[in-house]
Amino acid sequence: MVRPPTARSAVPGVGRLGLLEPTAAASLRELGWDNVEAIPVLWALSRAPDADLALNTLIKLRERLETDWDELDSAIRTDTALRGRLFALVGSSSAFADHLVVDPAAWHVLLRKGLPTRDELIADLLDAVHAVPEQGPVGEPGTEALLFRAGESGPEVVALLRKRYRDQLMLLAALDLAATVENEPVLPYQVVGRHLTALADAALTAALSVAVARVCKDGPVPVRLAVIAMGKSGACELNYVSDVDVVFVAEPADATATRLAAEMMSVASAAFFEVDAALRPEGKAGALVRTLESHVAYYKRWARTWEFQALLKNRPMTGDLALGEQYRAALMPMVWAASERPDFVADVQAMRRRVEDLVPADMRERELKLGHGSLRDVEFAVQLLQLVHGRVDESLHVQGTVEALTALAAGGYVGRDDAANLTASYEFLRLLEHRLQLQRLRRTHTLPATDDEEGMRWLARAAHIRPDGRQDAVGVLASEIRRNSVRVRRLHAKLFYRPLLESVVKLEPDALRLSPDAAIRQLAALGYQAPEHALGHLKALTGGVSRKGRIQALLLPTLLEWLGDTPNPDAGLLAYRRVSEGLDDQIWFLRELRDEGAIAQRLMIVLGSSEYLPDLLINAPDTIRMYADGPGGPLLLSPQAEDVARGIMTAAARYDDPKRAVAAARSLRRHELARVASADLLGMLDVKQVCRALSSVWVAVLEASLKAVIRASEAERGGPAPADIAVIGMGRLGGMELGYGSDADVLFVCDPRPGEDEAKAVKWAIHVADKVQQLLGAPSTDPPLQVDAGLRPEGRNGPLVRTLAAYAAYYQSWAQPWEVQALLRAHQVAGDQQLGLRFLHVIDKVRYPKGGVSTEAVREIRRIKARIDAERLPRNANPATHTKLGRGGLADIEWTVQLMQLRHAHEVIGLHNTSTLESLNVIEQTELLDAADVALLRDAWLTATKARNALVLVRGKPADQLPGPGRLLSAVARVAGWPNDDGSEFLDHYMRVTRRAKAVVERVFGE
Repeated sequence: MVRPPTARSAVPGVGRLGLLEPTAAASLRELGWDNVEAIPVLWALSRAPDADLALNTLIKLRERLETDWDELDSAIRTDTALRGRLFALVGSSSAFADHLVVDPAAWHVLLRKGLPTRDELIADLLDAVHAVPEQGPVGEPGTEALLFRAGESGPEVVALLRKRYRDQLMLLAALDLAATVENEPVLPYQVVGRHLTALADAALTAALSVAVARVCKDGPVPVRLAVIAMGKSGACELNYVSDVDVVFVAEPADATATRLAAEMMSVASAAFFEVDAALRPEGKAGALVRTLESHVAYYKRWARTWEFQALLKNRPMTGDLALGEQYRAALMPMVWAASERPDFVADVQAMRRRVEDLVPADMRERELKLGHGSLRDVEFAVQLLQLVHGRVDESLHVQGTVEALTALAAGGYVGRDDAANLTASYEFLRLLEHRLQLQRLRRTHTLPATDDEEGMRWLARAAHIRPDGRQDAVGVLASEIRRNSVRVRRLHAKLFYRPLLESVVKLEPDALRLSPDAAIRQLAALGYQAPEHALGHLKALTGGVSRKGRIQALLLPTLLEWLGDTPNPDAGLLAYRRVSEGLDDQIWFLRELRDEGAIAQRLMIVLGSSEYLPDLLINAPDTIRMYADGPGGPLLLSPQAEDVARGIMTAAARYDDPKRAVAAARSLRRHELARVASADLLGMLDVKQVCRALSSVWVAVLEASLKAVIRASEAERGGPAPADIAVIGMGRLGGMELGYGSDADVLFVCDPRPGEDEAKAVKWAIHVADKVQQLLGAPSTDPPLQVDAGLRPEGRNGPLVRTLAAYAAYYQSWAQPWEVQALLRAHQVAGDQQLGLRFLHVIDKVRYPKGGVSTEAVREIRRIKARIDAERLPRNANPATHTKLGRGGLADIEWTVQLMQLRHAHEVIGLHNTSTLESLNVIEQTELLDAADVALLRDAWLTATKARNALVLVRGKPADQLPGPGRLLSAVARVAGWPNDDGSEFLDHYMRVTRRAKAVVERVFGE
């Protein structure tokens, strides 16, 4: 969209304002909006979904308000929030436009800041009929019978209630729509649904008060009546125009209770919305009101599966809430046991098909609620999973669809990415449903026909959808509808899919005919703790009459001996069996072990020492060939970081599909991780080389993934990207000091290209960054590829991507001391190099301030460090042996170095360095600390890093706590390079080094 004209430019023509009616120019003159001063008003009017409807409504309002028009005109000119709400409302909804014309003073409702609470809504609706709390025998001690008696109960109450209800609905709609015109906050879908539900609660409370006045006259209420919300109302996810499903429970369920329920439904249906009690036992053929005992009896004996599914969303709504809670407590255990019913899943799915068959075939692509890839697909899938797993998992006992999806993902019943994608599609479809209903306040779920361009254009604008540079708004909307519908259909099927994994191990008589006793004795002598299990592995490896079995029989005596010298020969033999079976179709594998002794020995050392490497080797088997010695030394040392990075980039660049590109990058990363870990474990690399190599491969994968996503985005857009984007490494990635268990801490920064709209460019960059995170964080058998942007401004509450200018503004005005400290390790790692360098120049002024860091900032950093020391150490962790947060561990060393950088980097250029080790070298060279102190800090950092890496290699998963004496500690010691198997010696050494470093930390950091 073009930018609004400046005050000096001419008033834009009616065509540019989106006004098509011939009388538009005259209408603007009539309103006095045909001059330069009215440009902001005209510009806002142009953004209304239907500018002509908005303008015509304003003309009618002027006529109706007469002399009071000046007040509204002044407010429109000066109050951008009101202007946004009013123009968006009357440009989106002809129903609310008519409401304002009939009652023009109601525009004052739009001046309210924010939404009223549920209690305020109830008070407002009750006030409309002068209702007061009912006192009488219904209010038993200890219960809260929320019954009211209306002061007005004649025919006029319907008009009174309709007016109040419509005003409150209008306020919500205006706030919901305002973002289409002015830069007002967008109301999240869940906020809208909950507020609509709260308004429905208030409406039925007021309707019940009228019923009490009509049925009970001046006497007390002789019954307890609870109104139970069902369906969308029970789940707090109502639409603007919905039937409100209810069930009534009464004690006693007599004629008075039935009259109260019927009268309430009559008043509410006339004043607000249709109230439907068809979900009660026996449906419309059953009694309108039942006792709690009658409800329980019905569900125990007669209820069908779909009825239990409907009960998932029950919620006490109004009336006697204590009785409502008793109803819920009595029936919910039966709901969670419903999955044990015969043919449960078949019944639910059959019900889904019956509902879908209600929609004519030619309407299914336009039906948001019941068509293919529709809202009901999501709701049915979620409810089925809730019923299946909720019997044993109380975290699934929630009513809302989005809340249930979140709980299912948290419990592992649904993939997190699947849940997030399904939630996004569900909320998008609900947004369209809301906009369609607001247009005329009619209950509809049907999209405009594909040839109805005006209807689609209005819907796109009402749903905040704008052109994307490649398509107009109608094209973007159509694409989004198709994409989300397809995604819902795909994920709906996937949620029910439960693959069955079978592992078949072929066990046949031992070809070597070893006696069991002899084999067990031999294995025990070689150091196997569970020789019986080891024997089973040997039988599997050597079984059969194949040539491979014979070769294994020849190799195993030597291999077992080498395995016996490793920290865990039992695990090593199991791993060898797994690798052998994984490479069963690789002819070269056994040949290399037979002909290259170095390969076989090194492989046994690796498999008997590490749980991290076997899976990598199975998936990257060519690494095993690199265990051989070449002319220049071990082949494991031959690749250079630059060559590896170039290979990853080249491989990924071959694919247009980002998923395939990232898969190619993952494959080469897998090879590189296997190579680096093998060389590390075999003592061929020191800790600095390991960290540098791991960081380099991370950077290459990030670069390849980012480029792949950008390529795909540009192909989809049909043009160049709207912004440059750079990835800034933070933490250990920024310092090129990653370990095996490290995540990649990053910041994403973008810079809109000339002529591009900044908001759209940032939105594009956020999509790119999010896509990169999703692709890299996708589930895999490889070590995780987690990209963590939590160090960005405002943390996880802040936008994923900011412009360079936004970063500059934030850091200059709002940066906390800890954020400045975090920037010390910021370094450009991927994306646009020039943008990354510009970012670094911007933050240099923040992280290396003239005159050094302030005393207050130093005090705050010390306070934060003390808090971390007190609170972040895991429960039951030993502070003496926790490699990251323990005494003299990585955090202690790094915080000390960073404090010295903050205090001295403004005068020591060498401290403009993201590496902890390199910064320590500068500190030593410039004599900021004694060489002995620096040596202690360096030694502790290297020792802790080496121990931490060894923990991951041995255990196969990230870990920071060194174990106590035992086989695991001995294995960590060996992998960390300790010269013998005495884990206690290694532990003593670790504690001695870190204790000495801690003394330096306390003196330097806490002086």
